[in-house]
Amino acid sequence: MLARYGERVHKIAIDAGLTCPNRDGTIGRGGCTFCNNVSFSPNGRKPSLLAEQIESGRQVIRKRTGAKKYIAYFQAYTNTYADTCELAHLYEQALKQPDVIGLAVGTRPDCVADEVLDLLADYQQQGYEVWLELGLQSAHDATLDHVNRGHGFAEYEQATLKARGRGIQVCTHLILGLPGESTNHHIFSLERVLELGLDGLKIHPLHVVKGTQLANEWRRGEYRPLTMDEYVSDVVELVNRTPDEIIFHRLTGTASPKILLAPEWCSKKWQVLNRITQALAKQRRSISDNRHIAPSPLAASNLACSTGV
Repeated sequence: MLARYGERVHKIAIDAGLTCPNRDGTIGRGGCTFCNNVSFSPNGRKPSLLAEQIESGRQVIRKRTGAKKYIAYFQAYTNTYADTCELAHLYEQALKQPDVIGLAVGTRPDCVADEVLDLLADYQQQGYEVWLELGLQSAHDATLDHVNRGHGFAEYEQATLKARGRGIQVCTHLILGLPGESTNHHIFSLERVLELGLDGLKIHPLHVVKGTQLANEWRRGEYRPLTMDEYVSDVVELVNRTPDEIIFHRLTGTASPKILLAPEWCSKKWQVLNRITQALAKQRRSISDNRHIAPSPLAASNLACSTGV
C-alpha cells in the first residue's frame, strides 16, 4: 500500500448491521461452534451510521499512525448477504468519503452472488482498491463440518475462481488450531488455497470465547488450544511456504478480554507478532542458500490491517 499510494493506508472496521445465513436459519442456526452468539446478537448490536463509524476510526488511526487514507473494511458478519441494491447503498456510503480509497468486504464463500462480484468489479474498474475477504478457515471439509461452518471447500473454490476471474483481489482467512487439526492440516490448507490462486492471507489462532459450543468443549477437556510456541512455529512455517507476492494482512488476532477464555496469550497481540518476527529473523540468519524469506510479519501485518485485532 505504501508503495502503491505513496503513503500509509489503513483499514477502518465497519459493522453494517448485516447477519449470517448460518444464524438466521437459511443454512443453520447458532452459527459456527467458535462464534460468540451473545456478543454478536443482532438484537444487542446497535451499529452507528457508517459515516460515524468511519469518523470514529479515522480519529483513532490518525492519532496512532497519522494515516490519512483508508479502506472501509466491512467486517462484522456476512457482508455480501443482502440484496445487491442494499449492498451497493452501504458500500457507496463508505466510498463517498473523500479519504476512503476502497473496500475490503468480509464474507462467507457460499454467499458471493455473481451480481455482487460484478458490483465489486465495477468499483475496482472505477479505480478503487477492492478486496474480497473469504472466511475459509480450513480446507478440510471434515473440520468445517465439525465446527458447523455450513459450507465446504468447493464453495470457496467456486467463489475464488469467479472473483479472480473478474480481477478482484482475494484475501483468504485461515484459522490455526481448529479441533482435530495439526501442523500438517495447516500446511495442507495453505497449499490448497495457493493452488487456486489468491492475493492475500489472514492467519489467526482459534479463540475460545464465552457463549460458544467450543467453550463447552474446552471446559469438558475435549479441546486443547494451541500454545503460543505452537502457533508461532506454524505461522513461520506457513510464511516460509508462501510466495513473496502474497500479502499477509494479518498474522495473529485477539479477542476481547471480557469474553476470552483461552488461550490466554491471545490477548497479547504484539508479543505474538514480535515472537513471529524474531523467529523469522533467526531463520533468515541461519539460511545459507540465500533463499528470500517474506518481509517482516510485523511490517506485513501493518501494511493492510489496521483493525487492531
